[in-house]
Amino acid sequence: MKLISWNVNGLRAALGKGFEETCRALDADVYCLQETKCQPDQVSLNLPGWQACFNSAEKKGYSGTAILTRVPPLQVTYGIGVDEFDHEGRVITMEMKDFYLVTVYTPNSQDGLARLDWRMRWEDAFLSYLKKLEESKPVVFCGDLNVAHREIDLKNPSTNRRNPGFTDEEREKMSRLLENGFVDTFRYFYPDARDRYSWWSYRFHAREKNVGWRIDYFIVSESLKSRLVSADIHNEIYGSDHCPVELVISDSARCENAESVV
Repeated sequence: MKLISWNVNGLRAALGKGFEETCRALDADVYCLQETKCQPDQVSLNLPGWQACFNSAEKKGYSGTAILTRVPPLQVTYGIGVDEFDHEGRVITMEMKDFYLVTVYTPNSQDGLARLDWRMRWEDAFLSYLKKLEESKPVVFCGDLNVAHREIDLKNPSTNRRNPGFTDEEREKMSRLLENGFVDTFRYFYPDARDRYSWWSYRFHAREKNVGWRIDYFIVSESLKSRLVSADIHNEIYGSDHCPVELVISDSARCENAESVV
């Protein structure tokens, strides 16, 4: 199964920049989108064969997530069940046959770290939500997590300390999540890769100079490691200030058959 995650920075804007053509070219089974900034009735998608699910923020033109899938889910839920965090359209969960797929748009701590305390509470609540899901099935979650975890995950770590997305507090929450039985799939395949980013500022020609951050992730339960096939960052694809990130995961039947042969 091929999965794509992409912060589109406004789905209506992305549609005018070749979004549908990109989806057809990438030929994924599922597209997880963040920062859609729209209500479902504000967009018309010409992608036959894909089912679309939207979780829009109550505030118009803000935040929001969506999933486009060619694999019929067993169930779809919205939010994490905590009222404090469920008004901004930040989470969609699809129950698949043998795992949960979650798309998430993690809150930004904002200028001056005005929302850092709220972000810290969000991190704890979201981790609790994931661990609750894991009681039933493994989890694949993806999205714009608004944090560069390690110094190699952004171009200029020294000058960005204490900036939103690279505070000690945010990075520690990411470390805690991974210590709780989750795997950063890109680092699983490329533990020491540098200059691989998924977001660039629109200012100062940052993308042309590759002055970026890796803040978009696919993260999976430890129990799914044997099914990981590949991970990629499509920095060649434009249309947003983020680029799509990819995960390919084998289906359980293929994995079980491979193990039985061995």
